[in-house]
Amino acid sequence: MIVLDGPSHPGRVLKDHYLDPLNMSAGALATRTELSVALLVHLVKGETGMTAEIAVRLARFFSTAPEYWMNLQRNYDLHEARRRVDITRIEPLKGA
Repeated sequence: MIVLDGPSHPGRVLKDHYLDPLNMSAGALATRTELSVALLVHLVKGETGMTAEIAVRLARFFSTAPEYWMNLQRNYDLHEARRRVDITRIEPLKGA
């Protein structure tokens, strides 16, 4: 059984659910999507995030929606912020 501790980085999803099953390298994907190899390598390693431009290109290539890729990034970012940011001293606005 696999236990996840939060949403996966979109680069991990790209690697595990798209590149690996297709036996495709970041270089091959870069050529087919007109993105740089370095950018895709950094994305797959989780060193950079999904951008709207990358999302549009991946969506076209994989026949998905750009929103799919952007939502992966949003969910990952929110999870990381909730884990990292201390909000205990912020008092919620009352009566609004």
